[in-house]
Amino acid sequence: MYLKKLSISNFKNIEQTNLEFSQNMNCLVGNNGEGKTNLLDAIYYLSVTKSFFNSADRQNIKHDENYFIIQGSFVRNENEEKIYCGVQNGEKIFKRNDKQYSRFADHLGLIPLVMISPTDISLINDSGEERRRYLNSVMSQLDIVYLDSLVKYNRVLMQRNKLLKQIKEKNDVIAVLDEQLNEYAQTIYQKRKQFLEEIQSYFTQVYRQVSNDNEQVSITYKSDLNENNFIDLLKCSFEKDCIMQHTTTGIHRDDIIMRMNGYNIKKTGSQGQQKTFLIALKLTQFNFFKQQTGISPILLLDDIFDKLDLHRVQHLISLVAGNDFGQIFITDSNKTRLDKILEQQKNSFSLFNVEKGQIIKTE
Repeated sequence: MYLKKLSISNFKNIEQTNLEFSQNMNCLVGNNGEGKTNLLDAIYYLSVTKSFFNSADRQNIKHDENYFIIQGSFVRNENEEKIYCGVQNGEKIFKRNDKQYSRFADHLGLIPLVMISPTDISLINDSGEERRRYLNSVMSQLDIVYLDSLVKYNRVLMQRNKLLKQIKEKNDVIAVLDEQLNEYAQTIYQKRKQFLEEIQSYFTQVYRQVSNDNEQVSITYKSDLNENNFIDLLKCSFEKDCIMQHTTTGIHRDDIIMRMNGYNIKKTGSQGQQKTFLIALKLTQFNFFKQQTGISPILLLDDIFDKLDLHRVQHLISLVAGNDFGQIFITDSNKTRLDKILEQQKNSFSLFNVEKGQIIKTE
């Protein structure tokens, strides 16, 4: 899988560009704020149908314009896939080979992609909501049953929370909603548990490869359902739910516990260790996608070398430049560092200079 051509109009600070890429490594160099990350986000849009950074589509339209268009030509299993995304006047249109999707969810998984960004630090520093959002994003791209169960669970949860604001004692409607919540929750819980158990070994292996250290790292699944029956939990928490006016237990409160040497990495990990932890997690996601689809995802590395020592940078590049990886996009504001990385490359690569939204391929 690789992106052959990309066309962008009025996306963030990129007014107009038409680009062709290497099947292997593509490097974008330029100062901060010039548009390197915006280009990666445009590629991300064509895979996931939304921005990696801004949830509101209109926030991604160039100032003083009323639309943006992103078009990409991908090669997947030797077949060309033309993907179109256009946003105008609050309406988003997504097409595959000129045929418009009726549901954006139907596109997920067609263009497997993994993005590693400085904003990933929110997975460590922010609340469990960020980690659940990440988990849902990863699993929804490859498992339509998971996505469908998640959508239905959230819909029933909204109905239950609305009803909790109106009643003071349990009734038949609550009982029915509880049964529905339990049905969808069991599917989501089992799939999350299986996923995190399956990736644990590979995750620790990748962390050691990148860091070349002996720190013991782990990711474990925290859920109300680990040791409890969900229906019983809902019954026991009903009075509290009525007071709080929302459902206080369930898989919508799940979390991923991230540890290094047995302690929460948020409290004990250095900036370099935390960044290495997140890179290892995203590369584990890459491996999971590849195992499930048989296709190497496109890998987007956005300004990831900051806070990493040269030793870790070298280990990371030697890892992702191997045969197990496919097309890679790298951004960096440090041209000297990027030149050293490219000097070690045996595969073909393309280099682009980015300045004020203008992207120019260099020799």
